[in-house]
Amino acid sequence: MASVAPERLTVRVPEHVVYRKFAEETVALNLQTGRYHGLNPTAAAMVDALCDEPTVAAAAERLAPEWEVAPDVLLADLLELCEGLESRGLLETHATP
Repeated sequence: MASVAPERLTVRVPEHVVYRKFAEETVALNLQTGRYHGLNPTAAAMVDALCDEPTVAAAAERLAPEWEVAPDVLLADLLELCEGLESRGLLETHATP
């Protein structure tokens, strides 16, 4: 993932992962491992944007003005979140052509 430009990096939730929103957090269940993972509201909003937008860079551009954060700072945070969730089998990243 690190060698792919954020403008070409797409994200999707694998079929073996279920996300459910609750009042204070979002819970992700990896059905392959049986492990639950909690996401705070900020991380949950990031995952929503990553899945809604065509690329990680587009997600950063969408969220940056809303959260009043520099796009490059938010982009770094999104990439870090992607790495962490991907390492737990909760997201998959792919490079677009």
